[in-house]
Amino acid sequence: MTNEWCGWREATERALYGPGDGFYTRPGGPGPAGHFRTSVHASPLYAEAVATLLCRVDTALGRPDELALVDVGAGRGELLTGVLAALPGEVAARLRPCAVERAARPPGLDPRIAWRGELPAPDSVTGLLFANEWLDNVPVDVVETDADGVPCRVLVRADGTERLGDPVDGADAQWLGRWWAPPPAGGAVDAPDAASPGLRAEIGRPRDEAWAQAVRTLRAGLAVAVDYAHERGGRPPFGTLTGFRDGREVAPVPDGSCDITAHVALDACAGPSAQRLTQRTALRALGVDGRRPPLAMAAADPAGYVRALSAAGAAAELTDPAGLGGFGWLLEPVGGACAGLLGPPDAA
Repeated sequence: MTNEWCGWREATERALYGPGDGFYTRPGGPGPAGHFRTSVHASPLYAEAVATLLCRVDTALGRPDELALVDVGAGRGELLTGVLAALPGEVAARLRPCAVERAARPPGLDPRIAWRGELPAPDSVTGLLFANEWLDNVPVDVVETDADGVPCRVLVRADGTERLGDPVDGADAQWLGRWWAPPPAGGAVDAPDAASPGLRAEIGRPRDEAWAQAVRTLRAGLAVAVDYAHERGGRPPFGTLTGFRDGREVAPVPDGSCDITAHVALDACAGPSAQRLTQRTALRALGVDGRRPPLAMAAADPAGYVRALSAAGAAAELTDPAGLGGFGWLLEPVGGACAGLLGPPDAA
């Protein structure tokens, strides 16, 4: 790792994906599951829900001879492995599962799963593209307002030391002005003014472009991005850049020793036909229900009651609005067949 000054986007790219020594590309690493808990790792119910969604996509597309499931940011292939185990045999027989991941293929992965380091070609896929906590690891630049309230690019060294660089201009300034709006009029009295020194933001333009490229891989079907998100007018005034290592949140030092992540402006990524839901709403529409089984079941079927109680607990974790259930889901149909597969945006 070099200790030269550069923007956070460049520094994060090297730290996470540097050839041979990046946090995610370093040989022998544990993958995302070794450092933070995602919905995929929390419960097999998540993979089962994705399998249910894939079956809906399959039906909407008229059960094509080849059905694709592209997992973008696949980690060690855990989601694809779970979906394959949950699918009906007839659907699994037609499925072409593909992992997109910059790390090397893990040993022992199901041979049916193709492994590639980049997205498929445009218009080459029919089926479901699913990106679970991928966009938050697409590197972005960070800006901070200087003493005069001017947004300037934050420069960083590999040891995490920062200083302000030049004012933001061009396409990044346009994105910032459009999508990272100041607090709305009539907000809290102590809300910081847009020109206050020390306010920070992450410029999400690279994520918009990455998501648009992912959607373009579909000839027909549905693209889904799932991530921690925030909305225009309610962006955090000091940004969300942080790090994770060994299951704990740490300072985001771009030396390859930790994950570096920031929440996603999914509303900026969304295309004109996109639908945005919370994970709680999306998973409930896919049959994931955290309600406890009736107590009478404990006497009639004790073993079944214990299993149902365990499943309810896992479902409750996945749909908790203060936790994983607060994730944003961005659904982008390509072609009219896969629109509205989870109901209207305000569905319960």
